[in-house]
Amino acid sequence: MTLQQLETFFWTVKLGSFSAAAERLYATQSAVSMRLRELERTLGVELFDRTHRTARLTPKGRDLMDYASRILDLSTELEHRIGAPEAVSGTVRFGVAELVTTTWLPRLITVIAERYPNVRLEIEEALTAELMASLREAELELVLAPGHTRMPELSTLSLGTVDFQLMASPSLGFDERTYSPHELAEYPIIGMKQASFLFAALEDWFMSEHVRCRYLARCKSVAVAASMTASGLGVSYLPVRSCTQEIAQGKLRVVKVTNPLEPVEFIAACAAGHSYSLARAIAELARKVSDFERIEGA
Repeated sequence: MTLQQLETFFWTVKLGSFSAAAERLYATQSAVSMRLRELERTLGVELFDRTHRTARLTPKGRDLMDYASRILDLSTELEHRIGAPEAVSGTVRFGVAELVTTTWLPRLITVIAERYPNVRLEIEEALTAELMASLREAELELVLAPGHTRMPELSTLSLGTVDFQLMASPSLGFDERTYSPHELAEYPIIGMKQASFLFAALEDWFMSEHVRCRYLARCKSVAVAASMTASGLGVSYLPVRSCTQEIAQGKLRVVKVTNPLEPVEFIAACAAGHSYSLARAIAELARKVSDFERIEGA
């Protein structure tokens, strides 16, 4: 029995099919099948019920999954505690939100490459809900995104907070007074798609006064929303740090509101129960590299 066989078994079960495991492990499907057959021969039991199309486990297979997870965790812990960083190898698939991409992600990649030169990265940019869904399906191992997810199956680290404010072009005529959700609902809103954490935050703010806003458009990109807002098309909820130039140039202004929204916390999230995984190591590096505002005690 080898670690390679156990890793193949683990990912076949985790991802639900031989083909998905082959893609995850950069192996052919025939190689995955061969490793699993060899593992079964070594243990003298059938691990999969092959009367079904999916990779359904036998009772012995379910027992092995617990052992395989613990053995792989210990193997990774050994690499991190005993081995030199340059000896660590593998692939980490992680997802990032747009604001991470446009701020400190390049520095994080540089640090990872210096610390773990033999680790390969696969990076996907998407909205928070999409990234979290991929994390739950084990298509991603790590997510760097806005949110305050506190679920038992996830391990999270705070990356700090970002100040988001409602903004508009000066051409819309906003003055220095404070506006309520009822008043802002009279203006067209340039929002984010429902899969964005920012969508829920803005919706909650309007619903605090039981009012519905009127969307001119819903975007997938904060940069697109900012561009439309600067053109005078409506009001949007934007990160201040990304709009400092437009604010200085008079293209955007912060709209003062009642009950201002709290700064948005960004987190690094990975599956719980893998204390020494590469994903967890990169999450810790992300926390060090992040230049978002630190939360007291985090």
